[in-house]
Amino acid sequence: MSEPRRLSGGNPQLTKGYGDGPVQAYIAAMPDWKRPLGARLDALIEAAVPGVKKAVKWNSPFYGVEEGLWFLSFHCFNRYVKVAFFKGEAMTPMPPGSSKQKNVRYLDIHEGELDEAQFSDWVKQAARLPGEKM
Repeated sequence: MSEPRRLSGGNPQLTKGYGDGPVQAYIAAMPDWKRPLGARLDALIEAAVPGVKKAVKWNSPFYGVEEGLWFLSFHCFNRYVKVAFFKGEAMTPMPPGSSKQKNVRYLDIHEGELDEAQFSDWVKQAARLPGEKM
């Protein structure tokens, strides 16, 4: 299997797909230290939200409670992985990164900086909120 093309920031370019398979392919294609981080994020999301729905859309993995309704995604950049919580403004405490999009909050994770307990808490909160249709 050939290595996927990378977009700016090293983000893998993959075909849109639904289910765990496309998400695992995305994670396997993440560059450098971001690959084990992606695997850890995926594992923490699965542990926090049993039966979570998954997809790869717009070259990013998406997670939801119901098919087609998403509560978070993440994306590779040069120096960090950006997690988007689609209803993050309703979470306590709010994830630190603001957005131009109403309700969205971001978490930028640099190498070695993942606070697993806080991330898992945010995932549980996000999964209880109405998902975004995308």
